[in-house]
Amino acid sequence: MAEKRTLPDSFKQEMIKMLGEEEYLRYEACLRESLQHGLRVNTGRMSAEEFRTISPWQLDQIPWCKNGFYLSEDALLTPPSRHPYYYAGLYYLQEPSAMLPAAALPVEPGDRVLDLCAAPGGKSTALAEKLNGEGVLLCNDISASRAKALIKNLELFGVRNAVVTAEEPERLAAAFPDYFDKILIDAPCSGEGMFRKSASMISDWTIEKRAEYAAIQRSILPHALRMLRPGGMLLYSTCTYAPEEDEGSVQFLLDLPEAREKGLKLERIPLLEGFLPGNPEWIPNGSQELEYTVHLIPHRVRGEGHFAALLRSEIPEEAKSSKDRNTDGSFSGRRSSSVRTGVLLQKKHPEFASFAARIRRDWDPERLVDQNGYLSYVPEDRRLRELRNLRVLRRGLFLGEVKKNRFEPSQALAMTLSPDSFDNCLSLSPSDERVIRYLRGETLEYAPQEAEEGWVLVTLGRLPLGFGKAANGQIKNKYLPGWRMT
Repeated sequence: MAEKRTLPDSFKQEMIKMLGEEEYLRYEACLRESLQHGLRVNTGRMSAEEFRTISPWQLDQIPWCKNGFYLSEDALLTPPSRHPYYYAGLYYLQEPSAMLPAAALPVEPGDRVLDLCAAPGGKSTALAEKLNGEGVLLCNDISASRAKALIKNLELFGVRNAVVTAEEPERLAAAFPDYFDKILIDAPCSGEGMFRKSASMISDWTIEKRAEYAAIQRSILPHALRMLRPGGMLLYSTCTYAPEEDEGSVQFLLDLPEAREKGLKLERIPLLEGFLPGNPEWIPNGSQELEYTVHLIPHRVRGEGHFAALLRSEIPEEAKSSKDRNTDGSFSGRRSSSVRTGVLLQKKHPEFASFAARIRRDWDPERLVDQNGYLSYVPEDRRLRELRNLRVLRRGLFLGEVKKNRFEPSQALAMTLSPDSFDNCLSLSPSDERVIRYLRGETLEYAPQEAEEGWVLVTLGRLPLGFGKAANGQIKNKYLPGWRMT
């Protein structure tokens, strides 16, 4: 049971205006209840149905996220963040209501997708799952320090087609006008939806913060709209209840001249049980369409507070021939032949070429970029390859380092592999004590029939954990030190 928390009087009055006195009392009472914990399965690794059969915890379906589950109280006794499945990138631990925005944005394989305020990566990893390795995902956070967690989570999930930047929205908009098919903006906000989760959010709250954050949101939205291609879709979300930050910011977006030019209209988000529709009467001159938006409030749903609005540009993009669109969502010419590709790869990157021969995957040498010995596999789209004058933290998949004429593969590369795609694997069962030893960075012993000498991919069943170097019955641990279990 959560402690009783004293809410600011001005906040109480604003919430009573929204909910009425009787419903407000139910909201206030729910803040003394326990938090809901959630887990979202990485469907790039395993289907939600398959995970149910191996889950150590009781799972209840989250209605608005088909691969999201509530965790039962027993999960606190065996924390999911300490389970080897977590280290294999099998799931993301996420507050249930926070799963709504990515779930409500209809991303399809091949789309160009932007997560504009992306750290720490919960929504980015969900968007990447929907892309299923096709198209491209640009994840941006203005803070490079916060983006470190974002990069780790993308790598943990085995995401190959993401670019990570730490830029102002204005600078991104200059580089990508009319570019993205889908955009998600989980905007900075006053955080009223987190009051049950964090007492500091209550003590820091003031009525003035609502206006301050509304101004920040309205400085972001025009640049996001500039990046949306005609016919694209945009999802705006917050974790607050403030009408000026929710319905008010959406109305601001709809009133922009470019919104009218692009035919921007609100799409209805399905009203599931407990969802509260947006209310145009809560803001001046609110459009009736604002009823299509939704609020999640903890006395109504099993989750914290959230708001979401889905918008579509109804002016179609000029048609492009399907034969010009490659699987990564870019527009370019035909691929070179496999023979020519192998020759080019050996010529340009001989150290990597010998290692790549062990991976059952095609490589385009033109997309391999060496920056001072750090090798990355970058998107096919040249606009995403170059990104001049932008602060780029990750450009596609980081493959590893070239050191003294040899190639050292990265943890990120390991997390994209499996026994189906790498020729030398040590597959461990969940009950094998070597799993925990490996995750702690220890040297492992192995029998001759379990693996061959040389680079070996250590897996948890079919799930990747990382690399090791096998010789003489021992595997030298190459698990990334910063990821190790302590």
